[in-house]
Amino acid sequence: MATKQNHFFLILILGSLTALGPFSIDMYLPSFPAIAKDLDTTIERVALSLSSYFVGISLGQLLYGPLLDKFGRKKPLYIGLAVYLLASFGCMMVSTVDGLIGLRFIQAIGSCAAAVAAVAMVRDLFPVEENAKVFALLMLVVGVSPMVAPAVGGYVTKHLGWHAIFLILAGIAVIILLAVIFALPDKYVPNRKLSLRPAPMLSNFAQVLKNPQFFTYVLTGALSFAGLFTYVAGSPLVFMQMYKVSEDVYGWIFAGLSVGFIGSSQVNSWMLKRGLTSQQIVPVALTVQIVAGLVFILVAMSGWMGLTGIIIMLFVVLSCIGIISPNASALSLAPFSHNAGTASALMGALQLGLGAVASMGIGFFHALTAIPLASIMAATAVLAGVAYMVGKRAIKQPIAASEAGIALH
Repeated sequence: MATKQNHFFLILILGSLTALGPFSIDMYLPSFPAIAKDLDTTIERVALSLSSYFVGISLGQLLYGPLLDKFGRKKPLYIGLAVYLLASFGCMMVSTVDGLIGLRFIQAIGSCAAAVAAVAMVRDLFPVEENAKVFALLMLVVGVSPMVAPAVGGYVTKHLGWHAIFLILAGIAVIILLAVIFALPDKYVPNRKLSLRPAPMLSNFAQVLKNPQFFTYVLTGALSFAGLFTYVAGSPLVFMQMYKVSEDVYGWIFAGLSVGFIGSSQVNSWMLKRGLTSQQIVPVALTVQIVAGLVFILVAMSGWMGLTGIIIMLFVVLSCIGIISPNASALSLAPFSHNAGTASALMGALQLGLGAVASMGIGFFHALTAIPLASIMAATAVLAGVAYMVGKRAIKQPIAASEAGIALH
């Protein structure tokens, strides 16, 4: 187990692993117009490189879990970081948007190793009673990333060009790889008997999916969360193309809107401490998200309050997502004690997969308005509501998140 003297350095390394994915997503968003211009394409096509990244992360969730258990934590992590590094250099030198879309998929497969390994190693390196605190610190890193990465990306794009972003990401990967090699211990004993055959793995996933509480809340949470992916993919078009804000200003707007998503987790914590349950919070927050999504469409169609109106509606919708996500995730995992890892991997894959599909929708619209963004975000909220209403009927004996000992704040 880790000692108090090296806790800080271990958390710093694990936090860096956790933050690699969010930085890779958010840092290059302000460069969409510059990339589109250099590659002689549209911002909508460039946005597909973000969707391909989401697809890569979704598949990687299912890939790395068994690999980390069978071969130990470090070897798959080395391979993943090496893949990420090579793909980053490839993105820097790409000459077509199709090449960028493909390389971003490969980059995501590599970065996913970092996030999955970080979660697994928390359990390996820290006492059980400290796990919740360590996870909270890692989530804080993930929460801060959307506020920092776009601002840095906007500045870099404006002064050094978009190619420099991928050079910086490659440099970050090198530093993390060296830290993993020389400073991160591996206490896990590999399970060489673990089967990597598709049939047993698919059987385990099927067993999880059969649980009514799991599929109800995982679909509700994933569809709600897909609104966030849509926002990430569509916001460069709306802010920088439609309203002509600069790269660095876009970074600051993105950071400001992230406050709503992150701050809502504190509101969620306050509500839980006041005695409200996740089962009570989810339908209320979901109702607000649906109403806000529909109003967002009206704001986008009418142009009411211009850029300010768009920002206000995005803030409200993202705040609702920030409240729904942790509660839906906890309720999804609550029925599982022995196969929580399988359930967690499947939840992550569904969440990211549906998010990728939703974000791809932005690429099919070419109108220079906020209507496509508002419409898709409203649609994901409505579908989440339908999933909740239909699935709730199948849950006979609901298991509260508190019964499973899951921390929501």
